[in-house]
Amino acid sequence: MDITKQADILVKGRALILKLIGDFSLEQINTIPADFNNNIGWNVAHLVVTQQLLCYKLSGLETVLSDEMIERYRKGTAPNGHVINQQEWDLILKLFIELPEKLLADYNNNLFKSYSEYTTSVNVTLDGIEKAIDFNNFHEGIHLGVILALRKLV
Repeated sequence: MDITKQADILVKGRALILKLIGDFSLEQINTIPADFNNNIGWNVAHLVVTQQLLCYKLSGLETVLSDEMIERYRKGTAPNGHVINQQEWDLILKLFIELPEKLLADYNNNLFKSYSEYTTSVNVTLDGIEKAIDFNNFHEGIHLGVILALRKLV
């Protein structure tokens, strides 16, 4: 598998998301429209957390995230009244931009030695880092669609 191509997809997808939301205020980032249970900020943070869990945690490696961040934005969560402040948003955006490059570097440095098999909520079984990276890109595409819908309503 050419991990460089998958990393490029991840970087370009995230760049598109940043372009789509770049001019949004914190109020817009935190707005939960009617019929939604989350907001743009949660979706972006969720992508940061999910990539770290799928690629690092399931490989038996430490994530760069705090336990609090993981618990707040992992699968099955929602904002539940949490409002992202400027400091937290800056950190989320920094991680969102930097972590794809770290993933590629760590992969190229052979950091990923093992993987704990995991079946996703869409019934895709991940049994190695390559599948995890592929699936993560699919997952990011789903949330790009959600962000596209949200941005029309905020």
